[in-house]
Amino acid sequence: MGVRNTVAGLASVGAVHLTGADLAHAYWRHVVAPVVAQRWPGLRCAAARLGSGSDVLGLDDATSRDHDWGLRLTLLLGPAADGDGDDDGERLVAEVDAHLQAALPQGWNGLPVRFAVTWDRREHHRVEVASVRGFARSRLGLDPLAPWDALDWLSLTGQSVLEVVAGPVFTDSTRSLAEVRRRLAHYPPEVELAVVAAAWGRLSQELPLVGRTADAGDDDGSRIIAARLARVIVHLGYVLEQQWAPYPKWAGVLFARLPRAGSAVSGLRRSLAADGWREREAGLADALRVLHELQRQRGLPVPRDAVEPFWDRPYLGVPEDAAESLRAAITDPLLRALPPGVGAVEQWVDAVDVLVDPRRRRAVTDGWRGR
Repeated sequence: MGVRNTVAGLASVGAVHLTGADLAHAYWRHVVAPVVAQRWPGLRCAAARLGSGSDVLGLDDATSRDHDWGLRLTLLLGPAADGDGDDDGERLVAEVDAHLQAALPQGWNGLPVRFAVTWDRREHHRVEVASVRGFARSRLGLDPLAPWDALDWLSLTGQSVLEVVAGPVFTDSTRSLAEVRRRLAHYPPEVELAVVAAAWGRLSQELPLVGRTADAGDDDGSRIIAARLARVIVHLGYVLEQQWAPYPKWAGVLFARLPRAGSAVSGLRRSLAADGWREREAGLADALRVLHELQRQRGLPVPRDAVEPFWDRPYLGVPEDAAESLRAAITDPLLRALPPGVGAVEQWVDAVDVLVDPRRRRAVTDGWRGR
């Protein structure tokens, strides 16, 4: 079958009515687990649905099944019970992968076991076999069990972390996977301050331009700036909620579900739909007031209000101390040395080819070391 036709014509098969996570769980229990246990009884491993794919976020639907959807599973190997300290499961990865390719059936529950995906045209089984450390490193660009500094944290995108922490885990005897997922729960406090400060700094630079561009006869420019700021606000909402932002395809869907920051969505919708700049600006201001209150409830530094008049002009701006009060609370020398506006890599780089590549992300943030 072609990459985009893996499940074509299978609409009547019961499997395609399952979510990808449910399908992965059943595939593990009924097919993969017995094959693994017969060859390696007592193997320390974790079975999960992690990595890429809308089903990892629980958001797959009928459209998701036209490519890269089907019998996919993550199998992470832990150290052997009698292994030495250097054995992190990596030594068995190639052997387990090859055994699954040879021993798994041709298909299960009406779906093919071996199929091509958009990043790999081989007809291969789609059980991603890795060590816990190797899997996490492939997404994060960092050794998940080593010490990190602030710039390491800033090299992460929300999506890269979600590929490790968001999906369901069906069984885990590794111990290290749970440790890694706990570590990635949210930013360390001072890194969070830097990320929040960078967001308010960006907002202060462009919020007054929503009205100024329209007054100058450029309503299209006003709309573009409002949309740019809405994106900043959404990311800031995730951070203040101590949640990781997914890639743009699902950022709005999950933002609206956030328990506190999600109430900012009404202002954002009003702003993006507005025909005039005043309503466009007012919607953004309402959204910012929601996040300002959440930030206050979190105990983070906040100015008196989220917005204020911009000099003597008829536009709104962000208080001058909105970002600086956050930066003033930072003691980490690496963070204090960063120029204003430099926060998480996804706040100031939006090239997809950079954001999806851990090496490129690290190159961007490591450029600030020693400056």
